Amino acid sequence: MTAALLLIFMAAAAAAFCYLHCGWLTLTEPESGTVYARYFMHDGDMFSVGFIHSVNKSPLTDYYQVRDHSIYVVKTVYYGFGAGVQTEIEDGQTLEYGDDGSMIVSGFNRKIPDLRYIVGTVSDHTLTLRDGKEISLRDLCGRSAKVRFTYEKLF
Repeated sequence: MTAALLLIFMAAAAAAFCYLHCGWLTLTEPESGTVYARYFMHDGDMFSVGFIHSVNKSPLTDYYQVRDHSIYVVKTVYYGFGAGVQTEIEDGQTLEYGDDGSMIVSGFNRKIPDLRYIVGTVSDHTLTLRDGKEISLRDLCGRSAKVRFTYEKLF
């Protein structure tokens, strides 16, 4: 096989892989559709949104995974109970305790068709991407901004 044919084959294989497994995690303002940002993701990649719980003043982080061109909630990590924090374990879910005293609820396996947050007025929300990069949603979108998270196919 010539070098040119090999390059064409490799480019076609990469394009086919991305068509099936790549896309954008897109953050938008829900009413206007204004795009705040897009982040490249592969099928199977995870991201998280963390914040300080407004009632108990402790960290809470929700973890999500991109699967089948959709967003699924995977687990939640928190350090104290408060309004809106899960207090009962449902069928298929598990509760574990981290070395740092955290409570880790996993086993959700639930598709989230319309993932939204309202950026904190008192404390920030932080998006952590698959590569560990942390993004302040307050800096990106603004204090008290409404943010919709969607996954869009690359092609």
